[in-house]
Amino acid sequence: MREIVLETERKLQLIEVTDQIRDALGDTNGATAALVYVPHTTAGVAINERIDPELVTDLENAFQRVVGDDWEWKHEDEDGPNAPSHARASLASSPQVLIPLEDGALALGTYQGVFFCEFDGPRTRKIYVTTLS
Repeated sequence: MREIVLETERKLQLIEVTDQIRDALGDTNGATAALVYVPHTTAGVAINERIDPELVTDLENAFQRVVGDDWEWKHEDEDGPNAPSHARASLASSPQVLIPLEDGALALGTYQGVFFCEFDGPRTRKIYVTTLS
């Protein structure tokens, strides 16, 4: 297993991590898939279009509108209320994606990229990458 460490800059932020995942794969030794996993409850990983950077802004705005910070939330942690972050992570992404490998490379579509989805930043975050045979 390999680890990628990210420093997020905003409360809600999507960061394309496709190249970091490719670098983390290294020699795949005939593996058939890559598992990309985020060990956080207020973050996730998703596959989406990576060509137009404005789409990231649109998605971040959509997450804000789908789950409002101003709703009457009950959950708090040591940093204060972060229930909207948990809700966004549960609704909008997954803690993992499984990507097929073709000749050792990520078999993503022409426009696809892998995005780390931060919903409770800024924070130091981790992504684990491993291959499956």
